[in-house]
Amino acid sequence: MKILITAPFSDSCLKQLQNEGFVVDYRSWLESGKLHMGESLLAILKDGNYDIVIVEGDEIKEPILEKISFKLIGAVRGDPNNIAVEAATAKRIPVLAVPGRNTIAVAELTMALILNQARHIKKAELLLKDDFFVDDFKDFADMYTKLQGFELNGRVVGIVGLGSIGFEVAKRLISFGVSILVYDPYVLQERVEAVDAKVVDLDTLLRESDIVTIHCTPTEETRRLIGAREFSLMKKTAIFINTARASITDENALLEALNEGTIAGAGLDVFSMEPVDSDNIFLELENVTVMPHMGSNTLETIERQSRIITDAIIEFAQRKRPRNIVNPEVFD
Repeated sequence: MKILITAPFSDSCLKQLQNEGFVVDYRSWLESGKLHMGESLLAILKDGNYDIVIVEGDEIKEPILEKISFKLIGAVRGDPNNIAVEAATAKRIPVLAVPGRNTIAVAELTMALILNQARHIKKAELLLKDDFFVDDFKDFADMYTKLQGFELNGRVVGIVGLGSIGFEVAKRLISFGVSILVYDPYVLQERVEAVDAKVVDLDTLLRESDIVTIHCTPTEETRRLIGAREFSLMKKTAIFINTARASITDENALLEALNEGTIAGAGLDVFSMEPVDSDNIFLELENVTVMPHMGSNTLETIERQSRIITDAIIEFAQRKRPRNIVNPEVFD
């Protein structure tokens, strides 16, 4: 079988697929610099006559599935919303996903953003780069006062969404001696107990937390879950972290809250306009740490997603039902 892979993939897994007899056409978007939206992947798919296609951000929607049939489609994502799953199911094409591929990576980045904000790491670097010189000890004293941070120990952290990533963040926070509040209408009680957290309503979490970090799934229910009213409930000393999706917040309300001092600062890895470049409005604020959607950007994430997809492809070729199938009904 012939495979097109446009997702980042490890060398070891590419070699394993080739050793298993697959013909692999590897065109990682990291190397090509191309992201195929709409029907732009169609010409490549027609020319290649592929049996299997594995993508990350490239779209395989109805217009492509109407013209081309595959034996298997995969997306190295937990939620393959770039694939028309219903259309694939109608054609009895299995669709693979990779849940948990970036859980640890995003959880660790969240901790980095929290610590960056708590200790004013970005602000300190900007100050030192801005022709700061110590002519007398008062200059140092002024800087020391301006950059005074706070310890996490004894603070309250509110986690909105205790799914896989939120849970990993909570586990890491335990070692810092914080109290954890959780807002999640669907959370399992055993998961809450495992991190010694307390379930509260959203308003209570916002009022009582020193740090609010977002980890819920982007749905219609969570769209603009955090807006102007919600920011007004937060402490003026609170920091806001979002490594989930920009749609969960009202971005204009967040910008206003940061400008007006409604909240103290933010650490952000997701934005309504992406890819992020120097035009990002939040870069103008020294109390915001801006990351260009890099939550999953680790060597381990690529290795993990490659391994899970490779194992599933081999299982499929052996006429087994692969793990992590989004539409298992195609095997019924």
